[in-house]
Amino acid sequence: MTREAERCRGLEGQAVLLAAGLADLAVSTVGSAVGTVRGLLRRSDGAELAAEAEHELVARGRLALDRYAAVPPAHLEILARHAQARKAAGGV
Repeated sequence: MTREAERCRGLEGQAVLLAAGLADLAVSTVGSAVGTVRGLLRRSDGAELAAEAEHELVARGRLALDRYAAVPPAHLEILARHAQARKAAGGV
């Protein structure tokens, strides 16, 4: 076997190990999430918990939209407002 063939096999082997690690992580995460959902379904205050979760999601949505959708005012517009405020206050 040549060094190139060994290297390819090594890279392929590493890719397989990486994929297996990612799959194991996904399975354990899903298993943990299922356990959490089961615990939440057993609670007697499920309706209140769902309403609170809805309010939190709406608040997070508002924050996300404010962060990414809002366009900041133009730099020259800010400077013009400051100059106008100074002029109105009697400054130069």
